[in-house]
Amino acid sequence: MSLLSLHDRAALTDRFRGDPGLHLFELGDLDDLLWPHTAWYTVSDDGPVALLYAVGEIPTLLGFAPEERWRSLEELLRAMLPVLPRRFLAHLSGRAEEALTPVYRVERRAALLRMTLSDRSCLAPHLDGPWAPAPLGRADLPELLALFSVAYPGNWFDERMLDTGQYVGVREGGALVAVAGVHVHSPAHRVAAIGNVATHPAVRGRGAAGACVAELCRRLTGTTDHIGLNVRADNPGAAGLYRRLGFTVVAEFNESLLSAR
Repeated sequence: MSLLSLHDRAALTDRFRGDPGLHLFELGDLDDLLWPHTAWYTVSDDGPVALLYAVGEIPTLLGFAPEERWRSLEELLRAMLPVLPRRFLAHLSGRAEEALTPVYRVERRAALLRMTLSDRSCLAPHLDGPWAPAPLGRADLPELLALFSVAYPGNWFDERMLDTGQYVGVREGGALVAVAGVHVHSPAHRVAAIGNVATHPAVRGRGAAGACVAELCRRLTGTTDHIGLNVRADNPGAAGLYRRLGFTVVAEFNESLLSAR
């Protein structure tokens, strides 16, 4: 089976538009800011597409497909063996990473839920509370990194996304105590993926994170039709918060670290 490298953004858009909730990140990565860091592969004109994204300490491989196409996704991964790096993080539907076990050691890190905002009316109660989320920018980067070190160590954060204007935070006593931002934001494709949601341990349980996410979703409404996020399946507290905010689960997938044998 021959591996095909894809370079036509319009054609890729057409592939992903059929299920934008499942392919939020791929659609966002078609934007000019992120496109130079991407490589796209398939083995057929109508089969799954895998994205190799080279930003951060190690590359990330994204491969999503509906359940009836999981076998095709496994075939694609096997065809990609000559182009895969020696070490990478993978977000893959089903158990597709097992197709690579003859060549790679697989360290499964977590089962993740992809959730998308389906009921925006649920945001209102979280916007009326005591917190007042405000936009964050480059000047807030030192405080933001300090908060992540305490509240969300080891998170994946691309500081360039601050330039989108889609990061908000709340303060208590002048200190930044909660934040929500985006991993991708594409007005061109009208999608956004929320990420880097973090709350200082001292204020957890008081609605700060919910207020930040609700405000961020409100701000994104004018430029997006599809808003989603990833959350660990073994974090019922966070998943429950997102359900209260109007998000529903559209897919479950695995996050794994793969290292060449």
